[in-house]
Amino acid sequence: MKILVTGGAGYIGSHLVKLLLETTEHEVTVIDSMIGGSFDPIPILEAMAPERMDFYRVDLSDTDEIERIFCEKDFDAVIHFAAHLQVGESVERPLKYYLNNTANTANLIDICARYGVSKFIFSSTAAVYGEPKEMPISETTPTAPINPYGSSKLMSEKILEDTAKAYSGFRYTILRYFNVAGCDPLVRIGEAHEPETHLIPLIVDAALGRRESIRIFGDDYDTPDGTCIRDYVHVEDLARAHISALNYLTDGGDSEIFNVGYGHGYSVKEVVEAVKKVSGVDFAVETVHRRAGDPAMLIADNSKILSRLSWRPEYDDMETICRHAYEWARSR
Repeated sequence: MKILVTGGAGYIGSHLVKLLLETTEHEVTVIDSMIGGSFDPIPILEAMAPERMDFYRVDLSDTDEIERIFCEKDFDAVIHFAAHLQVGESVERPLKYYLNNTANTANLIDICARYGVSKFIFSSTAAVYGEPKEMPISETTPTAPINPYGSSKLMSEKILEDTAKAYSGFRYTILRYFNVAGCDPLVRIGEAHEPETHLIPLIVDAALGRRESIRIFGDDYDTPDGTCIRDYVHVEDLARAHISALNYLTDGGDSEIFNVGYGHGYSVKEVVEAVKKVSGVDFAVETVHRRAGDPAMLIADNSKILSRLSWRPEYDDMETICRHAYEWARSR
């Protein structure tokens, strides 16, 4: 098939492109504005299969150029990652998130519908659930985002749902991620956000001496060790979930939403200890007050994706996740 991957130079998108080039015969076109990261994976990806990989540096807001690419390529499927993703920034600059994450996604879906693209895979987030009262979180848990980032993704989900109702040949899968971490096991590509806000890379930076200490925001939660618990999923497993979703749609599957997580979690203290173990460094840890809006626990109910897709996790181990993240950071 001919597949378009938007945001394919980003953290998750680049791992998906890597797997598509390594494990399938699909032709892959990547579009990315290249504004959200500090590492360029494109030369590495192009070298894997130059005859099956094309890259366009273009922003999704340039609808004329996007449509020109659609006209030239005749895509069979779109896998859509391109989005802004910093929760704090979304509160300060909500229109930036609604214009990019929602309006640009709506324009992309419109082009897909007009050009007969029948398969659409959407990168969504557990942030659409907000602060859920039930745990673990299933796909039927009420959605109630508490920030513009989560709202912008939920709006895009609704646009997909309504488009599928209006265009009988259009089908989608929505993947709601939990906490993504780790990197390519061969350490060729990895996480490089600017600025970095994710927990594991920040802890790894402390182990590498790039930060004086790591802060734990609250140790008085109703959890076994008092710190927040999150469901972490290795980026390689997450990338494989997208290929499973693509195969599902290719085999005629109906439009569906799937949580992507391991179904269990690790506390902040457990993640800190895992990084200390794999790095061999006993860095400083500081406990400070809670942050507003941090739920004590967020765990995915992943029974639906396990039963409906061919996806099976391969890297469900916190030390493995942290070791890959540490090796990647140390190599840069």
